Amino acid sequence: MSEGECSQLHSLIDKAETIVLCCHVNADGDAMGSMLGWAEVLRTMGKEPLMVAPDQYPDYLKWLPNQEKIVRYDKRKDYVDTVLKIADLVFCLDFNTLSRTEEMEEALKTSPAKKVLIDHHLEPDVDAVLTISHPEMSSTCELVFRLVWQMGLYERQGKHFAIPIYCGMMTDTGGFTFNSTRPEIFFIISQLLTKRIDKDKIYRNVYHNYSEHRMRLVGYVLCHKLVVDNERHAAFYTLTKSDLKRYHFIKGDAEGLVNMPLQIKGLKLSISLREDTERNNMIWVSLRSVDDFPCNKMAELFFNGGGHLNASGGKLQCTMDEAVEIVKRAIIHFEDTLK
Repeated sequence: MSEGECSQLHSLIDKAETIVLCCHVNADGDAMGSMLGWAEVLRTMGKEPLMVAPDQYPDYLKWLPNQEKIVRYDKRKDYVDTVLKIADLVFCLDFNTLSRTEEMEEALKTSPAKKVLIDHHLEPDVDAVLTISHPEMSSTCELVFRLVWQMGLYERQGKHFAIPIYCGMMTDTGGFTFNSTRPEIFFIISQLLTKRIDKDKIYRNVYHNYSEHRMRLVGYVLCHKLVVDNERHAAFYTLTKSDLKRYHFIKGDAEGLVNMPLQIKGLKLSISLREDTERNNMIWVSLRSVDDFPCNKMAELFFNGGGHLNASGGKLQCTMDEAVEIVKRAIIHFEDTLK
């Protein structure tokens, strides 16, 4: 932030009595971490913000400190709508457009509260009085850390800030295996470790905390559902409602699965197609790549989505068979880049 923006942010927080923090649907570690971490900062400033998630968040994040204080919009719509009508300030964390909150979008649009966007995705499109958008950052959690450091508030923070911020940075970089080559990231990690967090336990809580059903689901996908196009260095797999039911799927069980095909030598692109468990003809698409293959461009052109160079997402409103054909067309469209 510039000095003026820093001063503006301080002023907005000081003057606000009712503050709401919100994240995107299907909240991941970065969305949850940035919301929980920023809420802790506001508490050290004498505020008591309301944290809102649009829908259910993954089971593997339910150990994070203070996550039990998060209100789900899909469960308490009337309450959140009422608070948004009287709110002074809304922080939009880890999304670049209000449509990422889906059912909550209209309530956010019509809220008279001033909005502050804190995000690291491309092309921010939120009507905010202050937009803090840096796509070059590894995560929104990294951005939150930098804000806190610049505002001179870091010394006041403890574990309840450091744990979710580290978790969000870790998950959005795949355990610091991508989008994390800048030395400043590891300076931030060193500072978070001064708060006596157990980084190894955080890793285990996220990546070694699955059910037996999740393990069997992974084996089933890799053995029976994975389609590899060796000529074009790409792979994809499908997860249907019947697959998910068979393996007792809960939210978060598919996390990280899309990265696994990239362990195949020479593979550049991996795509996951997963049917929504509640809605018909809704397919969630996840894309991961290595090197310079532009997942975000493919997501924009074929999957109504976007994201980062090596990690993007989208959705299709069609049958699974139709989605598979779209994936095949997308791979052929980008075959020169993949080769």
